[in-house]
Amino acid sequence: MSGRDDDRDEGGSYASPPCLMHEIDPAYMGLDVQQQQDVSRWRRSECLRLIDARLAMPVVERTAHADAIVSRLDEIIGGVEGKVVSAYWPMRGEPNLRIWLEALEMRGGTGALPVVEQKGAPLIFRLWRKGEPLEKGIWNIPVPSHRAAAVTPDVIIAPVVGFDRACYRLGYGGGYFDRTLACATNRPLTVGVGYSVMEIPTIYPQTYDVAMDVVVTEREAIRR
Repeated sequence: MSGRDDDRDEGGSYASPPCLMHEIDPAYMGLDVQQQQDVSRWRRSECLRLIDARLAMPVVERTAHADAIVSRLDEIIGGVEGKVVSAYWPMRGEPNLRIWLEALEMRGGTGALPVVEQKGAPLIFRLWRKGEPLEKGIWNIPVPSHRAAAVTPDVIIAPVVGFDRACYRLGYGGGYFDRTLACATNRPLTVGVGYSVMEIPTIYPQTYDVAMDVVVTEREAIRR
């Protein structure tokens, strides 16, 4: 999302561990290639259906749901003092957590946002506080300035397009969160957030999918 060509921070060290999983041939790993193709097609179709359903929700309803989700986040995460919490910049009807993220500093926490520095590589996370400049990243999603420090989050909050009861997350298909978590040396608390209507029976998890620790909706918190 930033347009820089490497996946290192300003100091020259990796902001996220490098990972080459995305470069390995599925056949080499003993995976069923036809099954992967079928699941991929189904996921693309399901993703479009769920996004349409999300956007069809009245704004006032989405706002009320986001408020309920925030209350549950505070219960799940607990005290944020001394913690780095990465959230996301909302798009396409996702739960809007911006006010909650902006208030972290007042509670002793530190906010961050994910950044795609290189396609096919793990995400990095940059510090962000209310009022600090943002720039357009990949897909025109606002991300912190490239001058912002890279950090390692204690908590990662990821939006879900869909989810199942095993806390597997259906995203937009880029695999960035899965790749990042699979390569993490010390796994953070991972929280998926979405509306209850986005629940599906299964995402048909594959070997490369990484489940969230918990998925939070306006109705409940589902733990893995």
